[in-house]
Amino acid sequence: MNEFEEIYGKYMKAVYNFIMKLSDDSHVAEEITQQTFVIALEKLDTFRGECKMSVWLCQIAKHEYFAWEKKMKRRRAHSAGQVMEQRQQRERDKDGLVNAMIDRENYERVMEVWHRLPEPYKEVFMLHTMAEMPYEDIGKLFKKSANWSRVVYYRAKKMIIEELGGV
Repeated sequence: MNEFEEIYGKYMKAVYNFIMKLSDDSHVAEEITQQTFVIALEKLDTFRGECKMSVWLCQIAKHEYFAWEKKMKRRRAHSAGQVMEQRQQRERDKDGLVNAMIDRENYERVMEVWHRLPEPYKEVFMLHTMAEMPYEDIGKLFKKSANWSRVVYYRAKKMIIEELGGV
């Protein structure tokens, strides 16, 4: 353990500064530096001395930083997806057509009109309204954009409303 304490004392600042340059965030640099030395302690016996110890440690730090960055991107994307899904849920909640579908009589009328819709309106409407699939996923399914699926859904909804006489 004494050898590791010596390594930590000698190279900690270099690893921290290296990660600071990558992240520009002292909290991230501290966290990644700590993680780097935990990994280095576990793998110290695999260090073959083919490069400087500082290079080896910075390599570990770099890998840890990129793994951390990738994880943060997924979290941000997930959070953004949740915000988008909440927004879409509010749209569905406010949508008079969806509310009308709750009423059995109106639901049956809507379904009759829905069956007569041409493709892709029929499928996009069904996927978004009944399967609650987000526009992004519908767009991917059709190899189109999320905006394309929004427009198709809107037009399908408009056709159904017009056919029902303005529900």
